[in-house]
Amino acid sequence: MSDEKKILHIVVLIAMEAEAKPLLDAYTTLEPHNCTVFSNAPCLVYTGKSGNGECRLSVVTNGKCQKFGVDNVGTAPATIATMVAIAEFKPCLLISAGTSGGFKSKGVSINDTFISTKCVNHDRRIPIPGFTEYGVGCQDSIPCPNLIKALGLKSGVVTSSNSLDHNDSDDKIMAENDASVKDMEAAAIAWVAKLSNIPFFALKVVTDIVDGDRPTEDEFLENLLQASVTLQEKLSKVIDFLADQKLCQRFEGNLRWL
Repeated sequence: MSDEKKILHIVVLIAMEAEAKPLLDAYTTLEPHNCTVFSNAPCLVYTGKSGNGECRLSVVTNGKCQKFGVDNVGTAPATIATMVAIAEFKPCLLISAGTSGGFKSKGVSINDTFISTKCVNHDRRIPIPGFTEYGVGCQDSIPCPNLIKALGLKSGVVTSSNSLDHNDSDDKIMAENDASVKDMEAAAIAWVAKLSNIPFFALKVVTDIVDGDRPTEDEFLENLLQASVTLQEKLSKVIDFLADQKLCQRFEGNLRWL
């Protein structure tokens, strides 16, 4: 991908409908879209103009589980949604957006907003030579120092798993990888983005403190609404900052990291 390429289509991937609602309410130009690929995929797609320029914005959620009626969270639905979005739109940029846990040991507070420096897994424990590193699956994010500085955001490692809670083994791996925030999708989306040679980063708002004293589920539900509003506010600024700009004007370093 050329550094001179303009950002003319941004895809934002959000797992839960509640997380996406404030963004969809803010962007009234977005309309539901029936994908021409993988028509049986559960994800929901909305697309339209991002503003007054040429850039288009597509928001993709993981949809609902037909069996249990809840949001499809986790790496498997995120992988499918990402592959659908790439096949349908061939975007210039992928953003994994949503809520996350944060670590008080890293100075994180509720409602802090992070951009990923890299994404890893902490629940793929495979103690076989070569497979240990594969399990962690470290994927670098596109360098975003200009964006971080312009919007006053924090940055750090995003670590993903398919569980809301965590055990001692998870804690050890998360510490080894210097994780700042914990989610359930970003590492999977980063992996698909890498396979597809599409620039990627994650934008996460903290709902709960991983190494705190309160039950994760209680703190998450208590702060979900406010975090989703913050997510919309930050995403809108991110989109305004990036839309219709050249990659080399908005990102730093070797953009041929792909």
